Amino acid sequence: MDVTPLIPEGLQLIEAYGDGGFRITGVRYESAVFVFPDETLVWQHAGLEDLTAATFSSVTDRETVPEILLLGTGARTEFILPSIRAAVRDKGPVVDIMDTGAACRTYNVLLAEGRRVAAALLPVD
Repeated sequence: MDVTPLIPEGLQLIEAYGDGGFRITGVRYESAVFVFPDETLVWQHAGLEDLTAATFSSVTDRETVPEILLLGTGARTEFILPSIRAAVRDKGPVVDIMDTGAACRTYNVLLAEGRRVAAALLPVD
């Protein structure tokens, strides 16, 4: 039995993660990514310790800002400064932090529900 969510054609579905990257709608990315329902962008960043509110401008400066931003922090959940989380929230999305695997699964479920969701995902080796 196929238990994958039914995603309308043309939306970005996270199919796999690991080995330092992601497979999203048939395309392999060998880096961190921002995933939106309509596109996936390579996310240039140095690491969690270097995040600022401006790091998330690809999310917060969109014409339609997502209501939820899932932050996948790698193999385990790592938290960011509350001030960064609040600054992003002030521009629209609620930031939900979890490990990358959980963020990938949650993104797909919210996408299937038609929610305005985005994911900022750090790779897992």
